[in-house]
Amino acid sequence: MDTNPILGPVATLALWSMLMWLWMYATRIPAMSRAKIDAAKMVGGTGKALDDVLPPEVQWKAHNYNHLMEQPTVFYAVAIALAVGGMGGGLNAQLAWAYVGLRILHSLIQATVNRVLWRFAVFALASLALIALCVHAFMGFVLH
Repeated sequence: MDTNPILGPVATLALWSMLMWLWMYATRIPAMSRAKIDAAKMVGGTGKALDDVLPPEVQWKAHNYNHLMEQPTVFYAVAIALAVGGMGGGLNAQLAWAYVGLRILHSLIQATVNRVLWRFAVFALASLALIALCVHAFMGFVLH
């Protein structure tokens, strides 16, 4: 079965997002228990409400999981468009792997040491890779 090379990074980032989801709950549920939070009695609210209750290093995982639901949605859309359009190989596949690798590094930084300058630098580099993918898709589909 032939697969489009850009779909590997798509699958990898999707799996990484689910691993961050697991890490988030593996740390959040015990922290909620230690903080005597009875989730069964909670009504409404968002995970952000836990920012004032749980230790920051616990919430960092949740914040990162939320970040993986934001900008990467553009990555998924453009990568799948490039794959469908037959433009998912070569430089575009390399850019996609760079984006995914940088987003994973961003996650690891945010979920552990959470140094904002480090996070921003990695986020900016990942964003440049994503911008290049978007420009390539635009050139291939609109300017062809």
